[in-house]
Amino acid sequence: MGVSGAMLAEALTGAGLGVVMLDRRGPILGSTMATTALVQFEIDQPLTRLKRKIGTAKAERAWRRSRLAMVNLAGRVEELGIRCDAVAKPSLYLAGDMLDGAALRSEAEARRLVGIHSAVLPAAEIAERFGIAARAALLSHGNLALDPRKLTAGLLDLAAARGARLYAPTEAVAFEEDGGRVHIATSDGPTASARFLVLATGYELLDGVPNAGHSVLSTYALATGRQPRLDGRRLPLVWEASDPYLYFRGTADGRLICGGEDETFADEERRDALLGRKIAAISRKLARRLPAADTAADYAWAGSFGASDTGLPSIGRLPRRRRSFAVMGYGGNGITYSQIASELVLAAIQGGDDIDADLYRLPA
Repeated sequence: MGVSGAMLAEALTGAGLGVVMLDRRGPILGSTMATTALVQFEIDQPLTRLKRKIGTAKAERAWRRSRLAMVNLAGRVEELGIRCDAVAKPSLYLAGDMLDGAALRSEAEARRLVGIHSAVLPAAEIAERFGIAARAALLSHGNLALDPRKLTAGLLDLAAARGARLYAPTEAVAFEEDGGRVHIATSDGPTASARFLVLATGYELLDGVPNAGHSVLSTYALATGRQPRLDGRRLPLVWEASDPYLYFRGTADGRLICGGEDETFADEERRDALLGRKIAAISRKLARRLPAADTAADYAWAGSFGASDTGLPSIGRLPRRRRSFAVMGYGGNGITYSQIASELVLAAIQGGDDIDADLYRLPA
């Protein structure tokens, strides 16, 4: 019952299908609560690098589909009337230790050749327009800032109004396909039965779901107080071409949200023990990028998220199963990929074949 499940439930009920949702926690918890919601089409892997990983044709299709997903998501929010503080935002991709100014220019050219415009800005223009310190950056348009909790709640409300049944806390512990249906056993004892099953478990990779090339990482984030000398609402969505990276955006009430400092483990106790040190590091990095900002944290949190070798998610049928799907492994584009997942899974359940389904197919 996080943002991925909510998008799927709304799409399926909107197509006239009956939906039952099970969640072992409850609505709008898990990773949905931790996301900093920079909702953008730019994939974790720059186009120039993704070409080397999966080939030019597939990389270009993946970037185009991500760009289309942003258009579809913005239209969906408006058409459905979901009040989630959605605001169109440009994004600013700062030069860093992964891509310098010359590499950013190559990235801009690669995007241009697939129909995606990004302008290369020099340091002086970045400082003048946004008050951000950077050697160079790519400026793109057509992304979103929004409140992920309100988005999820709005989608769940719509699905429920159309007849979707939500059960929580209820944990699904096993499932099997038999006789043209999927039977799902729960920890409480009752068994559910459906024509199709969709596992939308966020970054928690379940047993039996292929996970080659995917991992779960720990990440950290802070929210500042309301800025006295800086209007954060005018900032673009900002992220760095660095490892470890930094990203930040302004909020509707004038705060800054900033995150990064990822660690390659998912142990909750180890993750949370580092919170103070990680937040201090993020605050210092933010101060270097935004000299006019008060970067002290009013709120701080840690969370887990999935990463993949390619920056692409896993969406599709489970191997050797006809009626069971998985939606997981999102990289840093969770909400954008949730939109794509709702499109792909609905098409498959209705007997269609989405033209880009092969990009996201689960590993064998």
